[in-house]
Amino acid sequence: MPAFLHAFGAHVPERIVTNEEIGARVGKAPAWIESVSGIRERRWAAEDTSVVDLAVACAQDCLRNAGAEASSLGMIIVASGSGARGFPGPAAAVAAQLGLEGTPALDVPMASAGSLFGLAIAAKMADTFGDVLVIGAEKMSALFDIHPEGASKLDANTAVLFGDGAGAALVSARPQLDANKRCWEILDAALHTDGQFREDLAWDGSSALRMNGLSVILQASRKIPAAISEVLARQNVAACDVQVFLLHQANQNLLVRVAKALGVAPEKVFSNVARYGNTSSASMLIAAAEWASRNPPSGDIVFGAFGAGFHWGALLARSR
Repeated sequence: MPAFLHAFGAHVPERIVTNEEIGARVGKAPAWIESVSGIRERRWAAEDTSVVDLAVACAQDCLRNAGAEASSLGMIIVASGSGARGFPGPAAAVAAQLGLEGTPALDVPMASAGSLFGLAIAAKMADTFGDVLVIGAEKMSALFDIHPEGASKLDANTAVLFGDGAGAALVSARPQLDANKRCWEILDAALHTDGQFREDLAWDGSSALRMNGLSVILQASRKIPAAISEVLARQNVAACDVQVFLLHQANQNLLVRVAKALGVAPEKVFSNVARYGNTSSASMLIAAAEWASRNPPSGDIVFGAFGAGFHWGALLARSR
Protein backbone atom coordinates (compact mmCIF):
# COMPACT_ATOMS: atom_id res chain seq x y z
CA MET A 1 0.00 0.00 0.00
CA PRO A 2 1.30 3.50 -0.79
CA ALA A 3 2.03 6.09 1.87
CA PHE A 4 1.75 9.85 1.56
CA LEU A 5 3.49 12.89 3.04
CA HIS A 6 0.87 15.48 3.91
CA ALA A 7 2.55 18.22 5.91
CA PHE A 8 5.66 19.36 7.75
CA GLY A 9 6.19 21.41 10.87
CA ALA A 10 9.10 23.00 12.67
CA HIS A 11 10.06 24.78 15.86
CA VAL A 12 13.30 26.56 16.75
CA PRO A 13 14.09 28.40 19.99
CA GLU A 14 14.03 32.19 20.05
CA ARG A 15 17.58 32.66 21.29
CA ILE A 16 20.06 33.34 18.46
CA VAL A 17 23.70 32.47 19.15
CA THR A 18 25.96 34.21 16.65
CA ASN A 19 29.42 33.21 15.53
CA GLU A 20 30.72 36.19 17.46
CA GLU A 21 29.26 34.86 20.71
CA ILE A 22 30.24 31.24 20.34
CA GLY A 23 33.58 32.10 18.77
CA ALA A 24 34.54 34.18 21.80
CA ARG A 25 33.86 31.20 24.05
CA VAL A 26 35.91 28.68 22.11
CA GLY A 27 38.63 30.94 20.74
CA LYS A 28 37.60 30.86 17.10
CA ALA A 29 37.17 33.83 14.76
CA PRO A 30 33.61 34.33 13.44
CA ALA A 31 34.85 34.47 9.86
CA TRP A 32 36.68 31.16 10.31
CA ILE A 33 33.55 29.47 11.63
CA GLU A 34 31.54 30.58 8.62
CA SER A 35 34.27 29.63 6.17
CA VAL A 36 34.55 26.03 7.38
CA SER A 37 30.86 25.38 8.00
CA GLY A 38 28.71 27.97 6.25
CA ILE A 39 27.07 28.64 9.62
CA ARG A 40 26.51 32.25 10.75
CA GLU A 41 24.21 31.60 13.71
CA ARG A 42 22.28 28.89 15.48
CA ARG A 43 19.40 28.65 17.97
CA TRP A 44 19.83 27.50 21.54
CA ALA A 45 16.98 26.49 23.82
CA ALA A 46 16.60 27.75 27.38
CA GLU A 47 18.07 25.60 30.12
CA ASP A 48 14.61 24.48 31.26
CA THR A 49 13.47 23.57 27.72
CA SER A 50 13.68 19.86 26.97
CA VAL A 51 13.81 17.75 23.82
CA VAL A 52 10.20 16.84 24.59
CA ASP A 53 9.18 20.52 24.68
CA LEU A 54 10.77 21.10 21.29
CA ALA A 55 9.17 17.94 19.87
CA VAL A 56 5.67 18.85 21.06
CA ALA A 57 5.94 22.37 19.61
CA CYS A 58 6.90 21.12 16.15
CA ALA A 59 4.28 18.36 16.30
CA GLN A 60 1.58 20.94 16.94
CA ASP A 61 2.86 23.05 14.05
CA CYS A 62 2.78 20.05 11.71
CA LEU A 63 -0.74 19.09 12.75
CA ARG A 64 -1.92 22.68 12.17
CA ASN A 65 -0.37 22.67 8.71
CA ALA A 66 -2.07 19.36 7.92
CA GLY A 67 -5.43 20.46 9.30
CA ALA A 68 -5.37 17.38 11.55
CA GLU A 69 -5.91 16.64 15.21
CA ALA A 70 -3.56 14.70 17.46
CA SER A 71 -6.43 12.31 18.16
CA SER A 72 -6.21 11.10 14.54
CA LEU A 73 -2.69 9.77 15.00
CA GLY A 74 -2.18 6.03 14.98
CA MET A 75 1.52 6.21 15.86
CA ILE A 76 4.27 8.69 16.61
CA ILE A 77 7.97 8.23 15.95
CA VAL A 78 10.49 10.48 17.72
CA ALA A 79 14.07 10.57 16.48
CA SER A 80 16.70 12.16 18.73
CA GLY A 81 20.38 11.66 19.37
CA SER A 82 20.40 14.11 22.28
CA GLY A 83 17.37 12.79 24.17
CA ALA A 84 17.84 11.67 27.75
CA ARG A 85 20.02 8.60 28.16
CA GLY A 86 18.29 5.69 29.85
CA PHE A 87 14.60 4.92 29.60
CA PRO A 88 11.90 5.77 28.75
CA GLY A 89 12.91 7.82 25.73
CA PRO A 90 11.18 11.08 24.82
CA ALA A 91 8.48 9.51 22.61
CA ALA A 92 6.29 8.45 25.55
CA ALA A 93 6.35 11.96 27.06
CA VAL A 94 5.60 13.54 23.67
CA ALA A 95 2.60 11.24 23.25
CA ALA A 96 1.34 12.14 26.72
CA GLN A 97 1.68 15.88 26.10
CA LEU A 98 -0.25 15.50 22.84
CA GLY A 99 -3.06 13.92 24.85
CA LEU A 100 -2.64 10.44 23.38
CA GLU A 101 -3.55 7.35 25.39
CA GLY A 102 -2.74 3.91 24.02
CA THR A 103 -1.20 5.26 20.80
CA PRO A 104 2.16 3.56 20.16
CA ALA A 105 5.14 5.89 20.46
CA LEU A 106 8.47 4.73 19.06
CA ASP A 107 11.89 6.17 19.90
CA VAL A 108 14.61 6.23 17.25
CA PRO A 109 17.74 7.15 19.24
CA MET A 110 19.78 8.07 16.19
CA ALA A 111 21.73 11.27 15.57
CA SER A 112 21.45 13.13 12.24
CA ALA A 113 19.88 10.33 10.19
CA GLY A 114 17.08 9.56 12.66
CA SER A 115 14.27 11.50 10.99
CA LEU A 116 15.05 9.92 7.61
CA PHE A 117 14.87 6.44 9.13
CA GLY A 118 11.68 7.55 10.86
CA LEU A 119 10.09 8.56 7.54
CA ALA A 120 11.00 5.23 5.96
CA ILE A 121 9.57 3.34 8.94
CA ALA A 122 6.40 5.46 8.89
CA ALA A 123 5.89 4.72 5.19
CA LYS A 124 5.77 1.00 6.00
CA MET A 125 3.70 1.35 9.17
CA ALA A 126 1.03 3.71 7.84
CA ASP A 127 -0.97 0.91 6.22
CA THR A 128 -1.41 -0.69 9.64
CA PHE A 129 -1.51 2.30 11.98
CA GLY A 130 -2.99 5.06 9.82
CA ASP A 131 -1.64 8.58 10.36
CA VAL A 132 1.96 8.48 11.62
CA LEU A 133 3.69 11.60 12.95
CA VAL A 134 7.46 11.57 12.53
CA ILE A 135 9.43 13.98 14.72
CA GLY A 136 13.12 14.83 14.84
CA ALA A 137 13.99 16.83 17.98
CA GLU A 138 17.39 17.82 19.30
CA LYS A 139 18.85 19.93 22.09
CA MET A 140 22.44 19.85 20.92
CA SER A 141 23.40 22.82 23.11
CA ALA A 142 23.18 20.41 26.05
CA LEU A 143 26.44 18.93 24.79
CA PHE A 144 28.12 22.29 25.18
CA ASP A 145 28.63 23.84 28.60
CA ILE A 146 26.96 27.25 28.25
CA HIS A 147 28.35 28.55 31.54
CA PRO A 148 31.33 30.84 30.83
CA GLU A 149 33.25 29.61 33.84
CA GLY A 150 32.97 25.98 32.82
CA ALA A 151 34.99 23.93 30.36
CA SER A 152 33.49 23.00 27.03
CA LYS A 153 32.23 19.43 26.68
CA LEU A 154 33.10 19.67 22.98
CA ASP A 155 36.28 20.55 21.19
CA ALA A 156 36.21 23.99 19.59
CA ASN A 157 35.90 22.70 16.03
CA THR A 158 32.78 20.72 16.96
CA ALA A 159 31.19 23.15 19.40
CA VAL A 160 30.61 25.80 16.75
CA LEU A 161 28.43 23.54 14.61
CA PHE A 162 25.39 22.67 16.67
CA GLY A 163 22.00 24.23 17.27
CA ASP A 164 18.66 23.22 18.78
CA GLY A 165 15.30 22.65 17.13
CA ALA A 166 12.67 20.17 16.01
CA GLY A 167 10.93 19.20 12.79
CA ALA A 168 7.99 16.95 11.99
CA ALA A 169 6.22 15.26 9.08
CA LEU A 170 2.80 13.64 8.85
CA VAL A 171 2.74 10.35 6.92
CA SER A 172 -0.52 8.57 6.15
CA ALA A 173 -1.94 5.73 4.09
CA ARG A 174 -4.77 8.13 3.22
CA PRO A 175 -4.09 9.91 -0.09
CA GLN A 176 -6.09 12.95 1.00
CA LEU A 177 -6.59 14.61 4.39
CA ASP A 178 -7.84 17.93 3.02
CA ALA A 179 -9.63 18.33 -0.31
CA ASN A 180 -7.82 21.63 -0.87
CA LYS A 181 -4.30 20.36 -0.23
CA ARG A 182 -1.98 18.29 -2.37
CA CYS A 183 0.55 15.86 -0.94
CA TRP A 184 3.54 13.71 -1.92
CA GLU A 185 3.44 9.96 -2.45
CA ILE A 186 6.45 8.16 -0.99
CA LEU A 187 7.86 6.09 -3.84
CA ASP A 188 11.06 4.52 -2.54
CA ALA A 189 13.65 4.59 0.22
CA ALA A 190 17.14 3.24 0.78
CA LEU A 191 18.60 2.79 4.27
CA HIS A 192 22.12 1.65 5.16
CA THR A 193 24.38 1.15 8.19
CA ASP A 194 28.10 0.48 8.53
CA GLY A 195 29.00 -0.11 12.17
CA GLN A 196 32.74 -0.32 11.59
CA PHE A 197 32.81 3.50 11.72
CA ARG A 198 30.67 3.82 14.86
CA GLU A 199 33.51 5.27 16.95
CA ASP A 200 34.14 8.11 14.47
CA LEU A 201 31.03 9.96 15.65
CA ALA A 202 29.80 9.05 19.11
CA TRP A 203 28.48 10.42 22.38
CA ASP A 204 27.76 8.40 25.54
CA GLY A 205 25.70 11.03 27.31
CA SER A 206 28.30 11.95 29.91
CA SER A 207 31.70 12.51 28.32
CA ALA A 208 32.66 14.67 25.35
CA LEU A 209 31.25 14.03 21.90
CA ARG A 210 33.84 12.31 19.74
CA MET A 211 34.02 13.20 16.04
CA ASN A 212 36.61 12.27 13.46
CA GLY A 213 35.75 15.15 11.16
CA LEU A 214 37.75 13.92 8.17
CA SER A 215 36.15 10.47 8.29
CA VAL A 216 32.64 11.90 8.69
CA ILE A 217 32.86 14.37 5.79
CA LEU A 218 34.51 11.84 3.45
CA GLN A 219 31.97 9.12 4.19
CA ALA A 220 28.97 11.48 4.11
CA SER A 221 29.98 13.12 0.83
CA ARG A 222 30.15 9.68 -0.80
CA LYS A 223 27.32 7.82 0.84
CA ILE A 224 24.54 10.43 0.61
CA PRO A 225 24.87 10.81 -3.20
CA ALA A 226 25.15 7.03 -3.56
CA ALA A 227 21.92 6.45 -1.62
CA ILE A 228 20.13 9.17 -3.58
CA SER A 229 21.34 7.69 -6.86
CA GLU A 230 20.15 4.28 -5.69
CA VAL A 231 16.52 5.35 -5.22
CA LEU A 232 16.51 7.55 -8.33
CA ALA A 233 17.81 4.69 -10.47
CA ARG A 234 15.20 2.28 -9.16
CA GLN A 235 12.45 4.78 -10.01
CA ASN A 236 14.01 5.84 -13.33
CA VAL A 237 14.28 9.49 -12.24
CA ALA A 238 17.15 11.76 -13.30
CA ALA A 239 18.71 13.93 -10.60
CA CYS A 240 18.27 17.01 -12.77
CA ASP A 241 14.49 16.40 -12.81
CA VAL A 242 14.14 16.46 -9.01
CA GLN A 243 12.47 19.63 -7.74
CA VAL A 244 14.51 19.87 -4.54
CA PHE A 245 16.89 17.87 -2.37
CA LEU A 246 16.07 18.17 1.35
CA LEU A 247 19.10 16.94 3.25
CA HIS A 248 20.46 16.78 6.77
CA GLN A 249 21.98 20.22 7.30
CA ALA A 250 25.39 19.17 8.60
CA ASN A 251 27.34 22.04 7.06
CA GLN A 252 27.28 24.01 3.83
CA ASN A 253 30.41 22.38 2.43
CA LEU A 254 28.76 18.96 2.57
CA LEU A 255 25.63 20.23 0.81
CA VAL A 256 27.76 21.65 -1.99
CA ARG A 257 29.68 18.38 -2.31
CA VAL A 258 26.46 16.38 -2.61
CA ALA A 259 25.14 18.69 -5.31
CA LYS A 260 28.40 18.33 -7.25
CA ALA A 261 28.37 14.55 -6.93
CA LEU A 262 24.80 14.41 -8.25
CA GLY A 263 25.56 16.83 -11.09
CA VAL A 264 22.90 19.34 -10.07
CA ALA A 265 23.04 23.06 -9.36
CA PRO A 266 23.81 23.89 -5.71
CA GLU A 267 20.52 25.80 -5.57
CA LYS A 268 18.62 22.51 -5.93
CA VAL A 269 19.94 21.42 -2.54
CA PHE A 270 17.93 23.44 -0.03
CA SER A 271 20.04 25.05 2.68
CA ASN A 272 19.20 26.83 5.91
CA VAL A 273 22.30 25.74 7.82
CA ALA A 274 23.59 29.34 7.90
CA ARG A 275 20.73 30.33 10.22
CA TYR A 276 20.18 27.22 12.32
CA GLY A 277 23.47 25.33 12.33
CA ASN A 278 23.55 21.55 12.58
CA THR A 279 20.44 20.43 14.47
CA SER A 280 21.21 16.73 13.99
CA SER A 281 18.10 14.60 13.40
CA ALA A 282 15.87 17.67 13.45
CA SER A 283 17.62 19.43 10.58
CA MET A 284 16.18 17.58 7.58
CA LEU A 285 12.58 18.09 8.68
CA ILE A 286 13.16 21.72 9.70
CA ALA A 287 14.51 22.25 6.19
CA ALA A 288 11.52 20.45 4.70
CA ALA A 289 9.05 22.55 6.70
CA GLU A 290 10.74 25.79 5.68
CA TRP A 291 10.92 24.82 2.01
CA ALA A 292 7.35 23.48 1.87
CA SER A 293 5.96 26.67 3.42
CA ARG A 294 6.99 28.49 0.23
CA ASN A 295 6.70 25.73 -2.37
CA PRO A 296 3.50 23.73 -2.91
CA PRO A 297 3.81 20.12 -4.12
CA SER A 298 4.65 20.14 -7.82
CA GLY A 299 7.27 17.52 -8.54
CA ASP A 300 9.70 15.00 -7.10
CA ILE A 301 11.49 15.69 -3.83
CA VAL A 302 14.38 13.74 -2.34
CA PHE A 303 15.36 13.43 1.30
CA GLY A 304 18.84 12.38 2.36
CA ALA A 305 20.82 12.07 5.58
CA PHE A 306 23.97 10.67 7.11
CA GLY A 307 24.81 10.34 10.76
CA ALA A 308 26.41 8.54 13.68
CA GLY A 309 26.54 4.79 13.38
CA PHE A 310 27.27 5.30 10.51
CA HIS A 311 23.66 5.33 9.29
CA TRP A 312 22.58 6.92 6.00
CA GLY A 313 19.97 6.80 3.29
CA ALA A 314 17.58 8.57 0.95
CA LEU A 315 13.85 8.75 0.23
CA LEU A 316 11.99 9.80 -2.93
CA ALA A 317 8.48 11.30 -2.92
CA ARG A 318 6.31 12.62 -5.77
CA SER A 319 3.57 15.24 -5.70
CA ARG A 320 0.06 14.12 -6.53
